Formats: sequence, C-alpha cells, structure tokens
Amino acid sequence: MPVRIEKNGAVWTVIHSRAQARNAMDVDHARALYAAFLEFEAGDSASVAVFWGEGGAFCAGWDLTQVAALAEGEAWAALDFTEEGHVIGPMGPSRLDLSKPVIAAIEGPAVAGGMELAIWADMRVMGQGAFMGVYCRRWGVPLIDGGTVRLPRLVGEGRAIDLILTGRKVTAEEALDIGLCEYVVPDGQARARAEEIAHQIARFPQGCLRADRASARAQAGMAQRAALRQEWEGSKDMVQAEGAKGAARFAGGKGRHGDFGDI
Repeated sequence: MPVRIEKNGAVWTVIHSRAQARNAMDVDHARALYAAFLEFEAGDSASVAVFWGEGGAFCAGWDLTQVAALAEGEAWAALDFTEEGHVIGPMGPSRLDLSKPVIAAIEGPAVAGGMELAIWADMRVMGQGAFMGVYCRRWGVPLIDGGTVRLPRLVGEGRAIDLILTGRKVTAEEALDIGLCEYVVPDGQARARAEEIAHQIARFPQGCLRADRASARAQAGMAQRAALRQEWEGSKDMVQAEGAKGAARFAGGKGRHGDFGDI
C-alpha cells in the first residue's frame, strides 16, 4: 500500500510509503492519499493530522515516468477526475479544503509537486537536511497543485516568483527565514516534533480552533470589512458553545498566568 494511517488518539499520521520512488506520486498513490485525508476529515475521533513521507523523502513530486506518457489523451484524462464532488489533484489532496489542521513533517526532498503538498498543509516541520524547490522547472512541468496560489501567500510575491522562476533549492534554514516552514529540527526528528505539536493542538476546544483557522485561511484577498464580518459570523456561536465553558474553567482557577498545562 502506498499510503497508510497510524492513529494515536486524536492525532492521525498519514504516511505515504513509496520509498523506492522517493514518494513520487503516481495516479494510484494520489488516489490513496486523497482517500486517506477524506477519512481523516470524516473521522469523529480525529482532530489533527501529521503528513509524513517514509524512507527519508517527503515527496519528490510527480512521477516523471508517468508525466512522459501524458501525450496520450487517456493518461491525461486519468488525472482529471472527481469523486463525491471533490476535485482530485495530480498530487492527490492538493485541492481539498479540510476543516481540520494538517502538519507536514518533512525529511529529505519536498520538491516540485512535493513542495506543493507541503505548502497545502497548515504548518511545516523540517529536518535540518530537508529541502524544497520547484525542481519541475527543469522539465517544463508547471505547478498545477496550488503552488502558484499558496506560495505567494506564504512568502510574498517577490520571493515566490524567485523560487518559481529559478527552481532553485531552498534549504530548511532559508525556509524558516522566509516563512516557508515554522520549525526546523535535527534530521530524523520531524515526525516526532510534528506529532508533539499536533497533540498540543488536539488538547484545545476544537470548534473554536477550527473556526479561527477557517477565518484565517479564508480572509486572503478579502476587504477588511468583509473579512471581519466573516470572522464574526463563523465564530459567534463558539462563544456560547465553548467560550463560556472555558471562561468558567478559568474562573475556577485553571490556566492562570498563561499556564497551558492545566486547562
């Protein structure tokens, strides 16, 4: 199986396991990865996903042996399909808009379409030797899994255009500097650190957390007034549903002086 899920309470780790191809994506792999994230989204017990590539590579992108066959109409058509109303990208879940957070744990290369999968996630933890890059620039393969949309929003248009046009390697250190990742850890520790963060997030009241996440993600490009209204409409019910209960716990002595350990 190219994809499996390991579950630890509310944290589900989605693992793509095509190590012989450095986790490069073919159609079957893309379908399996897409299905895994739909399962996570639908799982009542699941709160946060960690997304990790087995075998020392996050994802080397689209399998170029498959791309070479795209001149055949049938091969191209196989990449352009829908299931249950969702559009599946060539890299699988890249066009899904989940309601729950995903943390990418990156070791080794996350390049071309693999970089697009990494920036599809909400956050990124990189091993010191991990790297990103639009390596498909060399072969005339465009970014078709959200790279031209998400990259400018993460790092700004100027930096994004630099990375997109040059296709150059982006080290973990540079990724941290420019906002392309949030954490850098020693090699081999990205998954453990991502799962640690995921468990921290999973402890919080989830309705409020998801409402805040949804507003932060949806406000890009909106006028401020419209974004403020959207924030209010999406969150006002959570004040009663979760906020009042949390305030009562605080009033009872929990979480004083910024203590996140006893909530």
